[in-house]
Amino acid sequence: MKQAIYGLILYLFLMLPPVIALSESIMVVHMHMQMPLLVIVGLLFTPYLKRRFPSFFENWNHNGVPGIVLFMIIIIYWMIPRTMDEALTIPTIEIFKFISLPILAGIPLRDSWNKLNNLRKNIIFISLILLSGIMAWLYIATPTQLCNNYLLAEQKALGWTFLLTGLCLFIYFVQNLFIKGYSLEESENE
Repeated sequence: MKQAIYGLILYLFLMLPPVIALSESIMVVHMHMQMPLLVIVGLLFTPYLKRRFPSFFENWNHNGVPGIVLFMIIIIYWMIPRTMDEALTIPTIEIFKFISLPILAGIPLRDSWNKLNNLRKNIIFISLILLSGIMAWLYIATPTQLCNNYLLAEQKALGWTFLLTGLCLFIYFVQNLFIKGYSLEESENE
C-alpha cells in the first residue's frame, strides 16, 4: 500500500503544470526523465493492483510474455520522434502519454519481469540495447530536425544520452552474465 501511495504522489507531482512545462522544455529531460518516471509510477502501483485483481494478472499475463510485449510496444511507440513531438502539441497525445506509460508500460513490466526466465530477460536486455543504439544513431546522424519543438542541438544531445543509456544497459547485461550467473540459454530447471 505504501508503494501505491508513493506512486500516486509521484504521479500527481508529474501532472502539475509547472512540472510538465519544465520537463517537456528540454528534449533529454522529456525522454529520459519524465517518461521513465511515468513508468516508475506504474511500477509502484503494481503490487496494490495485483492484490486487488489477482485473477486478472494471472489470467492475462501468467507467463509474463504478453505483459513484456505490451511494455516493449509502448516504449518503442514513445521513442518515435514524431510521437514525442505530438505530445507537446496535441493534448490527447499528451493525455495518452500520462496514461500509457504508467498503465501499459510500468504495470506490465513489473508484473512480467519475475515471471520471465533468464533467456527471455536476456532477449529484452539485448532488444533495449539495440534499440538505444538505433535511436542514438538516428538522433545523432540525422542532419535535420526530427522534432519541430526541439532544436537540432537538443536532438543530438538526446542521441548521445541514448548511446550512454545503451552502454549502461550493456554493462549491466554483461555483469548479469558473469556475476549473477545468467546464461544466454534457457536453464534446464526453469
